[in-house]
Amino acid sequence: MPIDPYIVLLLGTVGLAALLPARGTASDVASGASTAAIAFLFFLYGARLSTREALDGLRHWRLHVTVLACTFVFFPVFGLAARVLVPTVLTQPLYQGLLFLTLVPSTIQSSIAFTSIARGNVPAAICAGSFSSLAGILITPLLAAALLGNSGGGFSADSLVKIVLQLLVPFLAGQLLRRWIGGSITRHKKILGLVDRGSILLVVYTAFSEGMNQGIWHQVSPARLGCLLVVEAVLLALMLLLSWYGGKALGFGRADRIAIQFAGSKKSLASGLPMASVLFGAHASLAVLPLMLFHQMQLMVCAVIAKRRARDPEEAVDAPGASAAHVVQGQPQDRVLR
Repeated sequence: MPIDPYIVLLLGTVGLAALLPARGTASDVASGASTAAIAFLFFLYGARLSTREALDGLRHWRLHVTVLACTFVFFPVFGLAARVLVPTVLTQPLYQGLLFLTLVPSTIQSSIAFTSIARGNVPAAICAGSFSSLAGILITPLLAAALLGNSGGGFSADSLVKIVLQLLVPFLAGQLLRRWIGGSITRHKKILGLVDRGSILLVVYTAFSEGMNQGIWHQVSPARLGCLLVVEAVLLALMLLLSWYGGKALGFGRADRIAIQFAGSKKSLASGLPMASVLFGAHASLAVLPLMLFHQMQLMVCAVIAKRRARDPEEAVDAPGASAAHVVQGQPQDRVLR
């Protein structure tokens, strides 16, 4: 099973924050740099998203609505149901982090990669991931306001203002400037990829430094972390089953069901970490811990599923009702999957 190298870097960053947290002036500098990094991240997201591709994907609206329902309806419902596990299985802060995990948008890169490996509808996975990321900029904060409220560790109406200023405005600016800078971003995507991943590491370091300064780590024990992993494994299994058999019940072909399963069962670390930093402030460290663990779990499990789907008989792949778009295939991608 694959171990995402980026997760190793993230865990190393957490360890650095635990040993050498930013304090005093250094904390203020790190916080300011983190705020700027978040704005820049979403500017890049906006500049990268092809509006034309998103609009072209509207013709397959049933599939996209199904993925959005998995991401922003069924995931949160399961998250709310996990409330019964507090305080016997999960502490309140870990539950808040788990609930936040269920609110963030789906991935783009890993959904595309796994759909391609499994010989599914790759164009649908591209559009579904893009739609989910775009919708999440608005839907995730609104769901957080409704479901987490002030109990989310500092979430308030001011957070919505921060979302607009730090996430939505830069994203829209990127979309508006895409016409002029889109080509340059495409040519330098590897360098910019390192920049945005480095920015996320800065966000993680700042969040966990704040957690150390607030003394919140005494709330987490190895036993609680073990329970969290079990809960997340059940959550992932439920969403994988729901997205696969739900797609079948709705009449989708094999290629479309693969895209629905991989886009509808995963959560984006790249989008979730900056959002948590804005929404939770000093309490973001525990809020993002469930998301970081779930991210690695979903990669490992979905890699196994994708390889098994790739071995399906050709007659199953070409069965009536399967989307013709499954012919767009690729190879496993040797890059960070988000």
